Amino acid sequence: MTTLIYTHEACLDHKPGSGHPESPERLKAVVKALRTPEFEAAEWRDAPMGTREQVLLIHTEDFVDDVEDASPVRGTMPLDGGDTVMSPGSLEAVMRCVGAACAGVDAVLDKEAHNVFCATRPCGHHAEPNRAMGFCIYNQAAIAAAYAHEVHKLDRVAVVDFDVHHGNGTQAAFYDRPELFYASSHQSPFYPGTGSKNETGTAHNIVNVPLPRGCDSAMFRERIAAEMLPAIRAFNPELIIISAGFDAHHLDPLAGLKLQDDDYDWVTRELMKIADDVCEGRIVSILEGGYSLEGLASSSAVHVKALMDH
Repeated sequence: MTTLIYTHEACLDHKPGSGHPESPERLKAVVKALRTPEFEAAEWRDAPMGTREQVLLIHTEDFVDDVEDASPVRGTMPLDGGDTVMSPGSLEAVMRCVGAACAGVDAVLDKEAHNVFCATRPCGHHAEPNRAMGFCIYNQAAIAAAYAHEVHKLDRVAVVDFDVHHGNGTQAAFYDRPELFYASSHQSPFYPGTGSKNETGTAHNIVNVPLPRGCDSAMFRERIAAEMLPAIRAFNPELIIISAGFDAHHLDPLAGLKLQDDDYDWVTRELMKIADDVCEGRIVSILEGGYSLEGLASSSAVHVKALMDH
């Protein structure tokens, strides 16, 4: 079995506007980095369209109606204070994100692939069940976890998030659902203001590792090894989904952590060790943030290269 990479050109058609950090250039940089001979063993697939039924596994019907109604014919339509907007291509783009995430779950559980990387955008982990925020419309990582539980009948699914921002949307969706586990490392204090250590979920199924501005490789690895990895292993997931944000990279202009490419290689391989031990290596990784094109390209490349080294 190989590593599958899901992407789709429709994900370039989500256009939040000139100067917006979450630009189509981000995905172009990731795909360019992965379309090289080093990654020729990976199998590429077009991301299918997700379904409304999949989205409703996490999001409310009223919210989904609002998103569909907000999809403009021309121009842009804000979904929140202005950070999260819809353009004419946004609805298909986000449904390709959902489709890729759920297809990735199907592929690893049906043993078509050892693991999956979804090279899609927009990102999703800030989207709460009833609202869009933080550049995110639908929460594809949370949807994928609920899909694995509801459709594939898995009893325990973990989402692990190393984006520099706390995934408040994933935490909100999982807080009262003990079968779904969420672990996040993130800069704190920082946007969106959630993710303190005492936010643990109703069944201690939430683990937050807040990191101070300026956190370097040594601190990151020490905290992850001490606080996050043992908790994931103790949860004993049947599938690990990664919210793979690369904005904790030292080159990122929107944040203040100091991670290097090697740190993404390290954390990916640590998660793979757990997956190999507890869930037959099954990982679905989904692109989240990362706003330095150089840092995003290089760190996503080492992440996918590690996934391929199984």
